[in-house]
Parts: sequence; C-alpha cells; structure tokens
Amino acid sequence: MHCGPLPRAASSKLEALAVGGMNVARINMCHGTREWHKEVIDRVRGLNHEKGFAVAIMMDTEGSEIHMGDLGGASSAKADDGEIWTFSVRAFDSALPQHTINVNYEGFAEDVKVGDELLVDGGMVRFEVIQKIGPDVKCRCTDPGLLLPRANLTFWRNGSLVRERNAMLPTISSKDWLDIDFGISEGVDFIAISFVKSAEVITHLKSYIAARSRDSDISVIAKIESIDSLKNIEEIILAADGAMVARGDLGAQIPLEQVPSAQQRIVEICRQLNKPVIVASQLLESMIEYPTPTRAEVADVSEAVRQRADALMLSGESAMGQYPEKALTVLRSVSLRIEKWWREEKRYEAMLLPSVGSYFSEKISEEICNSAAKMANNLEVDALFVYTKTGHMASLLSRCRPDCPIFAFTTTSSVRRRLNLQWGLIPFRLSFTDDMESNLNRTFSLLKARNLIKSGDLVVAVSDMLQSIQVMNVP
Repeated sequence: MHCGPLPRAASSKLEALAVGGMNVARINMCHGTREWHKEVIDRVRGLNHEKGFAVAIMMDTEGSEIHMGDLGGASSAKADDGEIWTFSVRAFDSALPQHTINVNYEGFAEDVKVGDELLVDGGMVRFEVIQKIGPDVKCRCTDPGLLLPRANLTFWRNGSLVRERNAMLPTISSKDWLDIDFGISEGVDFIAISFVKSAEVITHLKSYIAARSRDSDISVIAKIESIDSLKNIEEIILAADGAMVARGDLGAQIPLEQVPSAQQRIVEICRQLNKPVIVASQLLESMIEYPTPTRAEVADVSEAVRQRADALMLSGESAMGQYPEKALTVLRSVSLRIEKWWREEKRYEAMLLPSVGSYFSEKISEEICNSAAKMANNLEVDALFVYTKTGHMASLLSRCRPDCPIFAFTTTSSVRRRLNLQWGLIPFRLSFTDDMESNLNRTFSLLKARNLIKSGDLVVAVSDMLQSIQVMNVP
C-alpha cells in the first residue's frame, strides 16, 4: 500500500492497515522529501518492533519520463473544458501564474507541435497544443479532469505516441541514484524501478546495491509501464526479483484496450519464471472519494486475483483517499472470495506449471514443493510448513497455490519481510537447525500460542536443508 501524507501515515493508521492485511508499505519518491520518507520508514519499523508485524518497505523511484511539477504546492487543480493552460519549462521565482504548469523536461517546447494531443496520466485529462511561445506551450483542455502533482505527460501526433525523446532519457536519473542511495542507507526491502527499458538496467542496479548495501538483501522490482518494457518483458523479469504491472503509465503508452491482455501476459510470465508480480493502479480509484467501490472495480480486482497475481497494490486510495481502511477491507474480502471460488472450481489448474529449475538441486526442491502442495490438497491438511534460509523454497511452494495456509520460517528478518510479497505466505523469523523434530516442536509451540494451529491439525513440512516431506499431526 502506498503510504501518503504523515497525518494519514500516523502510527494508529499504519497499525490499522497492518491488521487489515497490509504486507508492504510503499513510499513513492515522486512526492515528498527524503526526510519525510524517512519518518514514514521509521514509523513502519517502530510498528514492526512494538507490535510484532513484519511489514516490508518498498521504495518506488521517480524515473526519467516527462511529468508535471508540483502545482506550486497545491494538492490538485481542476482543468475545465475549453480552458487555456500553459505548460512551461521556465523556473518561476514566485508562485505559479494561474493555469500554469511546470514541466520537468527542458526540450518539451521544442518537441511538441501545434495540433499535438497532450495526455495527463494516460488520458485522465487531455489538452490540444494550440501555440508555442519560447519555453511556453499553450494548450486547450479538450477532456476536463483533475490534475495531480507530478502526473505523467505523453503527447500524441496523428494518433501515435511520440516516444523518441523518452527513448533517449536514462531509465535511472541522477535524482533516482540519490534516492537509491537513500533507500540503501535506510535498508528498504524492495526498490521498484520505473520505466525499465532493458535487463541491463536491472543488472547494473543489482551490482550497485551489492557494492553499497550492508547485506545486499534488497530486492529489485521492475515496473512494467512502457512499450520498451513490453518489448523486452521476459529478459527484464528474468533479471529482476519481481515485477509490477503499473497500469496507469502503461495505459498512457499503449491503447487502453490492450492493457488487460498486457496485464495477463505479464502475470503469466512471472508465474512461469517464479517471480512475484504486483498488479497496481486504479484498482479501487473511486474509493479515494467514496466509501464503496464501483461494481466494475470489484470485477477488475477479481480478474487480477483470478490471473493469480501475488499482490494487489492500493495507491491513491491509501495515500490521499478518504477511506483507506475501507478500501483495504474491500480489497481483502473480494480477493478471499475469488480465491475460495478458485479452490472450489479450478484448483488443479494452479498446479499446471512449467519447470523453473536450471540445476539438478533446484529441480529436486521444485519437485518436493510440487509434491508437498499436491499432498496437502489431496489430504486436506490444515497447514504447510516450510523452513528456508534464503526464501527460495517458500517461493516454490507459494507458486503451487495450495489450498491451506503456508507458514514460512526463516532465520533473518530481511528474508521474512521479503516473503511478504509472495502469495499465501505467512512468514516468521525462527532459528532452526538440521534437527527437524526440534524445529517442529518449536514451531508447534509458536503457532499454538498465536491460535494459528491446534492439537490434532494435520501438517505437511518441507525444508531447504533436508530434501524431504514430512506429514504429522500437531501434538
């Protein structure tokens, strides 16, 4: 979930969201200062320490795409039909003139032409370019709507996206590198990279993190939100630790009717490669202002769950919405209902997966997890246990989508938090050894104390230390 302004991200609000099912708190470097984001990070960490949660932190980079400025400090601005607005690259010493918007790209006025169509946030607001005066571009609003700070800008000519200039911009800007240094120093769990064009960007960033991080245990998430991302989708996802379907910006670069099929393709590739995938943008957009979602939004959430996405992300609904807790409740209840339907009607389809193991040892782990998941379904067990040092075996088990809860036990807090992004995993930090009997006894005590299991429950356990499957009843 995207954590918004501090009053909304206060400890009580964060705790309510964590109780409601928030696994990962996202901070968006497009907005706010690093000091502001550090305070949010500290509050999440404090909540984890005081209340026993394991909420992970994802830092989302701004990227190098063309976007609007901060609207002079205003939270939003309304553009009405027929109004004339000025998009300018000038630096204003005082307040922005009325109906004026700063643009971050210096060549903006040179690249656009009179007659071009300017889209804000993929078409949430539309303008037509009517005049160019030096660094200023005069535009007429043709499709009214709400302008938000730092919204993405794209311009179209003769029905086609003008993308040559964006293609020349670096994926990671100089500001992004400073933000990445901040994320590394704060020990965030995930860094989401915006507008990824190739696998080389991911590889370079991972090397950069490894050279500067204390433990190099930061996962890199590729945001798929451009034509270039789609062209190189498989190599990008293979290089990354996971992917995000950023439908808002993606819908600004491809026709809207292609977004659903692109989403399904991205989710399927992530499933095939055993990489967690997040579906994001406008899931419950109406709940920014209203306490109930539209039926179309419920259907949209249902489709993402049906496609077997690992995670769903709220953005404006939780960052600036009036009903963040209600939005989370809706997201959770709809997801649970669709997953229940899937288990009843389509359970065996979830097991039809291609092999992802490259080496013999990996293939053994994969087969063990596949067998454990099938056994759990056939025996209708109450829980699956997985003991994993790196998290890999837990991810293999998650990929199988078994019917029962998966309790994942790992020795480090960072791996525990990272497992939050994987479907169905309930992670715990637990010191364990090669003695499975001792591990199981400690696990039984831990989970029984939390009322997560009870005596007589049937459990299947696997471990990446001992390549075996164990079945037992809870004493």
